[in-house]
Amino acid sequence: MVTRRQFLKVGLAGSLLVSCTALVLAPSRDSVPQGMASLSWLTPADVVVVAAIAPVMLGVPDVPREVVVAGVDRAISALPSAVQLEVRQLFDILGNPWGRRWLAGVRENWSTAPAGVISAFLERWRVNRFMLFRSAYQALHALIAAAWYGNTASWESIGYRQPASFKEYLG
Repeated sequence: MVTRRQFLKVGLAGSLLVSCTALVLAPSRDSVPQGMASLSWLTPADVVVVAAIAPVMLGVPDVPREVVVAGVDRAISALPSAVQLEVRQLFDILGNPWGRRWLAGVRENWSTAPAGVISAFLERWRVNRFMLFRSAYQALHALIAAAWYGNTASWESIGYRQPASFKEYLG
């Protein structure tokens, strides 16, 4: 028969074991980049996610990440509030260490994850059998592509020449 003292000792030892295991196995958090322009919608954790995904998704390793992050922030700020709530949920999942690891399949922090790992994550979500993951990929793709290709700095690299009649409107 188990005594109360034995029961308490086993319970305390089990709690200590679970706490130590969680501490050792807990994913580490990303370092927040310094020097980003003030943003109206994206949080520092969101900035890390966008800055890591953008070069891989665009296929431009030396893309100016600050420009893309600022463009994504402007694009999301212009969306209806209901859509912003859905995008917030997506960024909360990707910014969470457990979501990054278990839903995105990225073990490393976003800031240190290799391009191949991020590319594999994006491909898994792009062709996933669940519509929710495909929709999340499409949202990321639309936001990042709009942020980069809507910026005049990207036009020269893709060979786009702005019509002369529009130059007066864009300044």
